[in-house]
Amino acid sequence: MAFAIGGAGVGSAQTLLPDPVEGREVKMGSQAGLDAWVKDFRSRALEAGIPAATFDAAMRGVEFNPKVVERDRNQNEFSKTIWDYLDTAVSEDRVALGLQAIARNRNLLERIEADYGVEKEVIAAVWGLESAYGTFRGDLPVLGSLATLAYEGRRGAFFETELIAALRIVAGGHVARFTGSWAGASGHTQFMPSSWEKFAVDFDGDGKKDLWSDDPGDALASTANYLRYWGWVKGQPWGVEVTLPEGFDYDQTTERVVKPVADWQALGVRTATGADLPDHGPGSILLPGGHRGAAFLIWPNFQVIEKYNTADAYVVAIGSLSDRMAGGPAIRSGWPRDLRALTLAERRELQELLGRAGFDPGGVDGRMGPKTVAAVKAFQKARGLVPDGYPSLEVLDRLR
Repeated sequence: MAFAIGGAGVGSAQTLLPDPVEGREVKMGSQAGLDAWVKDFRSRALEAGIPAATFDAAMRGVEFNPKVVERDRNQNEFSKTIWDYLDTAVSEDRVALGLQAIARNRNLLERIEADYGVEKEVIAAVWGLESAYGTFRGDLPVLGSLATLAYEGRRGAFFETELIAALRIVAGGHVARFTGSWAGASGHTQFMPSSWEKFAVDFDGDGKKDLWSDDPGDALASTANYLRYWGWVKGQPWGVEVTLPEGFDYDQTTERVVKPVADWQALGVRTATGADLPDHGPGSILLPGGHRGAAFLIWPNFQVIEKYNTADAYVVAIGSLSDRMAGGPAIRSGWPRDLRALTLAERRELQELLGRAGFDPGGVDGRMGPKTVAAVKAFQKARGLVPDGYPSLEVLDRLR
């Protein structure tokens, strides 16, 4: 579970990366250093199959961008609560613009839905969060960003692999203007180059897998192909908002607890309107904002969206936005807006103090993963608090 979204914008699909290694010192770098790195990298790129002419033309004049390095090092410092994130991600304007985008591209989206079995509203929701329906696809040179991050070295191997994949895109003539986000994601739905290699399709049959031009066809079909690969089930909701009865066992609120819908129904769980639960197979109860926020009964399509971006806030945003565009209601429950998200330093402190208190968080990295959530739950239960696993400032203060 991820309780906060970083500062890479509303979307940033497939660019959620590990937190910086605590205590490691990294030199910022320079243009001269990048130039030397490119010369050294050339032989490795050619060994990977990049034509020499392509490499020399594409990498000539690549510029070092210190702002890219800064964004990479500090991406987790700029965290939002899920409610602040959803205010922007599923705003009335974004819903309205999404309906307009679907109307403009209805034939295209319906053909993609028929071919790949992913609802047009879900595809449009990814498009909306990643590039505001194609209106902002990123303006940084992808090769420059990837080269800068590969040279800078903190995660050099990862970005070098992505750079080689990006050079294959260039060699194949698939893109004319190769610009994107600071981390190298690009196109209408912000694919990393390695995702392009695995999942991009030539939907219009022109011989190119073009995710970058004004025509969104290849990008939207590629996104549907991505979701289908990871197991998207058409007709199955990502989730549904629910209410939990008084005295509910909050130890049950985790993706690790999966029950038949009939069992949840027997425990008193109902939809947000009080109706019986729809049965789409076994599911889990999720509380992305703690027990004072909205609760959701989620199904495997939730985990499919997680393959695009692991943050709960992102998945709920995609699900809610797609529901709204399909005519569904907004999230009904309120959120604990008096709470704020923990900073990266506070999240690390929380994990360190949990470990000292005998509740193993699985390491001190600032990432609120399943082990940290389980540790928070165990601590809350031991202290007589509601064990919802939410890493709040109250939990941190009680640990101090």
